Amino acid sequence: MHCQNLFGVIEPKHRVPRNSILFVGVIALLGSFVLSYDLGLNMLNFGALIAFMGVNVAAFLRYFVRTPEKTAWNLLPSMFGFLICLILWMNLSRPAMIVGSIWMVAGIIYGIWKTRWFREPLSFEIPAEE
Repeated sequence: MHCQNLFGVIEPKHRVPRNSILFVGVIALLGSFVLSYDLGLNMLNFGALIAFMGVNVAAFLRYFVRTPEKTAWNLLPSMFGFLICLILWMNLSRPAMIVGSIWMVAGIIYGIWKTRWFREPLSFEIPAEE
């Protein structure tokens, strides 16, 4: 079974990605047995802060680089948001940085594999119902 078929399954009644939800639930359950609360919380923050930094970079690119009227109001919120998230991210615990980095590298490797070294687009389309 391809991963797209495994993770792309949409449960017909509720229209949710059933297998993906179950996978994340199993990972969270296993993590609760092996990780301390502090490490789990720091790992959660690792991913969340990276995502928020990405949002701030996207806002900067959208509203400062691509907008003709370049004002401080377009620059400052995204710049400050990025810097605050970066400072918080840099102060996470060392074990969270190590485990979070391993998890992120695994995701990047999966993305490389899924796109065949970025030669194919990454599709987020809902697969056809079988």
